[in-house]
Amino acid sequence: MEGLGINLGYLLVQIFNFLIILVMLIGWVYRPLIDMLERRRKTIAQGLEDARVAAEARANAEKEAQAISDKAQQDANERVREATERAEQVAKDIRAAAEQEAIQIREEAAEEAEQTRTQALVELRGQVGALAIAAAQKVIGDALDEKRQHVLIEEFFSGVREGEVVILEGETLAGASAEVTSALPLTEKEKDTVREEIVGKIGAGATISFRVNPSILGGLVIRVGDKVLDGSVAGKLESLRQSLY
Repeated sequence: MEGLGINLGYLLVQIFNFLIILVMLIGWVYRPLIDMLERRRKTIAQGLEDARVAAEARANAEKEAQAISDKAQQDANERVREATERAEQVAKDIRAAAEQEAIQIREEAAEEAEQTRTQALVELRGQVGALAIAAAQKVIGDALDEKRQHVLIEEFFSGVREGEVVILEGETLAGASAEVTSALPLTEKEKDTVREEIVGKIGAGATISFRVNPSILGGLVIRVGDKVLDGSVAGKLESLRQSLY
């Protein structure tokens, strides 16, 4: 070694010093540096994990917020729809009530008008009877039996002669209901007579309705099912007119 110019003792000292410095570097510098880098790596990894969790939490929160918003919008739309339906139903009910009230008013007005008309026709019946009697007295030039005059006038308007309905004689009727039309309102006694004769022909369960039509002039028109018995003065005049042509 000496021949090579190397001092073995000095070399050993240098090697020993290097080892000491290396141990010192490893213990005081390298390991702390490695530990610091490891801690930094873990911190970065934790930060990335926290960021990922935060991103997922944000995404979930946005989804939940959107779901809540959609549900709120759906609820709002449902409430609007229900409110609209209720409003439409209320409006429909109001219109129906108004229409029903209008119909009732019209029916009441029509019924009142019909009652007024019937009452006027009842009064007219007596006046027409009186005028007919007076006209007959003028034509004949003498006074007729007053009782007989009234009987003739009543038979003219009612179509009932001596307690019988003339146009029902010899007729065969079938049906569940009958409609009787007279020129002027019939008295209750006359209605009972007509009702009794019709029921006797079509059965006890039949319904009888009465109406007034001044255009038939006198007598009765009775409709049972498709059959019409025309004993009116207007019908007789029309038959006479046709026979003249």
